[in-house]
Amino acid sequence: MALDDKRRGAMGRRTVVSLFSGGGGLDYGFEAAGYDTRLALDADPDCCSSLRASRRWPVLEGDIATVPTSRILKTAGLRRGDVDVLIGGPPCQPFSKSGFWRADGNGRLADPRAKTLGAFMRVVEEAQPKVFLLENVQGINYAELDEGFRLLLRSIQKINRRTGSNYRPTYSVLNAADFGVPQMRERLFLVASRDGTKFRFPTPTHGEAEGLTPYRTAWDALADLPDEVTSDLACGGKWARLLPSIPEGANYLWHTDRGGGLPIFGWRCRYWTFLLKLAKNRPSWTIQANPGPSCGPFHWSNRRLSTHEMCRLQTFPDDAEIVGSVWSARRQVGNAVPALLAEVLARELAVQFLGARRTSRLPKLLPAARILPPRPERRHPVPFEFRSLAGDHPPHPGEGRGRGALARSVA
Repeated sequence: MALDDKRRGAMGRRTVVSLFSGGGGLDYGFEAAGYDTRLALDADPDCCSSLRASRRWPVLEGDIATVPTSRILKTAGLRRGDVDVLIGGPPCQPFSKSGFWRADGNGRLADPRAKTLGAFMRVVEEAQPKVFLLENVQGINYAELDEGFRLLLRSIQKINRRTGSNYRPTYSVLNAADFGVPQMRERLFLVASRDGTKFRFPTPTHGEAEGLTPYRTAWDALADLPDEVTSDLACGGKWARLLPSIPEGANYLWHTDRGGGLPIFGWRCRYWTFLLKLAKNRPSWTIQANPGPSCGPFHWSNRRLSTHEMCRLQTFPDDAEIVGSVWSARRQVGNAVPALLAEVLARELAVQFLGARRTSRLPKLLPAARILPPRPERRHPVPFEFRSLAGDHPPHPGEGRGRGALARSVA
């Protein structure tokens, strides 16, 4: 469908309004796809400072619950119905795996962070964008734990009844690595257009199957960056000195009776990210926003990743600035959508809904494929203080049978 160039702005670019913008992952992807960012909104001061330092987009700092839709549209210079695409990733902690400790779904919906789903849908109803895209963790759609997702679907039905619109949601869980991002990261995306046209999600372009381009790797993303050695990147905690004894691409499971090291731990008795390291020849594991001192992924040089390295693995443009402390930067980048995945989706939205022509050019944010990486780093011997821990450690008894699960069932 062709759109009025006057409503797209002076340059005829498609407009996007961003809610819960965070570190800007979705925003940078839509920018790379040629959209004009009319507004970015977030409640976190550091996120807003990062966006202002990186771009000249209008940035509103505040809780969306207290920002009227009328102000959002006025700041964006748009009227109701004029927004081409409304995008956002409401805070997802209540619906993540770590949020499933609650005994019932009502507990997750009562979490204040879950109310952001309703706030996003309020703006959909009042702004009536031509298309909206909502991103969230895969867990929001888990079977029997999908109360947040069902809330979204009910909200869309109510909006259609009240406004006469015809939003018909389509959703899919996408792995960013399947589209050229040098990181294994799964997220759920929901797309709906006002006129009822259903969105067809893009098919993977990268992978190990025949006919696909090989995955982009951590080496592709990081090879040209200096190997930083600074105190704020040093590993901390009681297990830090054990990390050099684990090979690239492995985690604590190396030191179990089924791994290749010493049996220091029981099989699957720790989080997957515990002492997890990158491998040069594979995509990164998912970047964590708030990792514990022993949780990775760690660099193959046995240290934490720098902010610049995390941005590369998230396919942020190199001129993006992240403002704030080391831990604030990790949170901003770790919570973001990989910008390349956002670019791929933005291009599809433009073709399917906004009259753009399909092009064969590669996405702007796709990392270059480099020559084969060097050999893995040499493993170090297990430090003396950990050798006494080697012994017979029972494996995890299975899902729902661990100590934490049993304690909750008794309570």
